[in-house]
Amino acid sequence: MIPGPTTNQPKSALATAARRTARLFWIILALIFLFEAWLWGLLAPIVAFIVQLLPLKALKARIAAAIAGLPPSATLIVFIIPALILFPIKLSAIWLFHHHHWLAGIATLVFAKLAGLGVTAFIFEVTRPKLMQMAWFARLYGWVMRGLAWAHAMTDPIKRRLRKYVYMLRPRNAGRFYRHLVRVRRRVQHTAPAA
Repeated sequence: MIPGPTTNQPKSALATAARRTARLFWIILALIFLFEAWLWGLLAPIVAFIVQLLPLKALKARIAAAIAGLPPSATLIVFIIPALILFPIKLSAIWLFHHHHWLAGIATLVFAKLAGLGVTAFIFEVTRPKLMQMAWFARLYGWVMRGLAWAHAMTDPIKRRLRKYVYMLRPRNAGRFYRHLVRVRRRVQHTAPAA
């Protein structure tokens, strides 16, 4: 028996809903990725500035020289150390959330995130030449950079659309925004199937 058009409609509606959900998931993932990259870019110069202010130039020079003398695999361990040190702080944030200390948990999590990104950004700048000598790390770095470009490609049209609507919502543009809404409403009414 050949299925009629009524049996195909639920499948196509389900497929459309699945595509929309998947697209929303990828957009949220792209936004998280862009937020991480933005924090990284924001904190790297701040941490570098703070490190320059510290009167520990001899210690900084010794750390840089010690890292320069390490093989690439040992440099990777130096790069991972900040994440390992901050992991118990993130666990304490989860403990605070579990015991309903929401503000303390959020503050702890934000501190751990900012400190981790800042210190990692500083250490990455020092260790990058050695880390890039490892082929798998260079491939991973390239993948992350392609992921950043993908995240921008996913979110840039949405950001442009939001900027357009924010511009149209200004008081002097309210009439134009209302006319745009009327056009969209008419278009939706004309494309809607007759009941």
